Amino acid sequence: MTFVCALVELSQVCFPSHPIRPHRPNTGNLPVRLGVVVYRLCTKPLKKLLPPLVMLASLSATLHAQTVDDAIMIPKKTLFTGALYSHDTWNQYWEGPLERTNGNLGTVKTQSVSWTGNYGITDRLDVLVTVPYVWTHASQGVLHSMHGFQDFALGAKYNFLDRPFTEAGRIRAFAVVAGGIPMTGYTPDFQPLSIGLGAKRIAARGTLNFQSNRGWFLTGSTAYTWRDNVTLNRNSYFTEGQLFLTNQVQMPNVFDYVVSGGWFRRGLMLQGLFFQQRTQGGGDIRRQDMPFISNMMNLSRVSGMVMYPIPGPLHNLAYQFTYGYVVDGRNVGQSTTITTGFDYTVHFAKRGQKQ
Repeated sequence: MTFVCALVELSQVCFPSHPIRPHRPNTGNLPVRLGVVVYRLCTKPLKKLLPPLVMLASLSATLHAQTVDDAIMIPKKTLFTGALYSHDTWNQYWEGPLERTNGNLGTVKTQSVSWTGNYGITDRLDVLVTVPYVWTHASQGVLHSMHGFQDFALGAKYNFLDRPFTEAGRIRAFAVVAGGIPMTGYTPDFQPLSIGLGAKRIAARGTLNFQSNRGWFLTGSTAYTWRDNVTLNRNSYFTEGQLFLTNQVQMPNVFDYVVSGGWFRRGLMLQGLFFQQRTQGGGDIRRQDMPFISNMMNLSRVSGMVMYPIPGPLHNLAYQFTYGYVVDGRNVGQSTTITTGFDYTVHFAKRGQKQ
């Protein structure tokens, strides 16, 4: 297959039916550069903190309920930690607007186990960390599985507005800055079995939430993500109808939003979500070709989540189950995702001490 792909690219050079244009790398992506600086500054103290935190996380598993796009805040001097298991499968995908199957892939399965830590700096400021380990597999064909640590993610969430809104409840607003950087030298140029896209990124997010006094809530969140260039282990590639004679791939930025609603009281949560992602550029998968990392990857996903706090002496432990399904997309798999796990909350403030 690699030999055939090489012949196709060689034929494009010798008999070009499309213009060959020099690639102009995206060198002005300042937000991504700033994200890398923040990552380097933050990971030095984290090297000392990770061993005890990982040991603590091994005593429980994690929960997806506190994320960068929800309206939950961790109290001051409190750690919310665990490990999250996710299982994603698909056997149909969109090749541009065309939905199809592929006998060379069969069913593509992606699994991950992620350690997460969320610490309340103050009652209005949280810091979130995620470390995922990912492995992939295709049930048919000759493409081999891949596995390894994916991208280190670091975020900060600030609750800048919290006030009564009518007699029914409160309205709250949040600002989030989050970034990610590959933890290892995994190859992103082996889609759809690569464990990630290999792009450094930084995102700005805004979230608005209404929480009623009776427990029901409604939340809307939107984000824009800037992505840095990706370096390939080859000196040319073909995408968007042209051949690029470089190993640098300019990654399109991403816009997304999520709307959720449900019921949340005394640790028990029932939630429904609708998520949509729109890539700001990129081309479609070529007919009968492998996906490429800078392809347009649009999707719409619906999901439901249940979080249940464990009663009794394990009251700091909670269980969560999430089911998600991609209902529409472009250059993505029509996947079903199941996420499950436990989380554990640790309070570092002394008894009687005001937080």
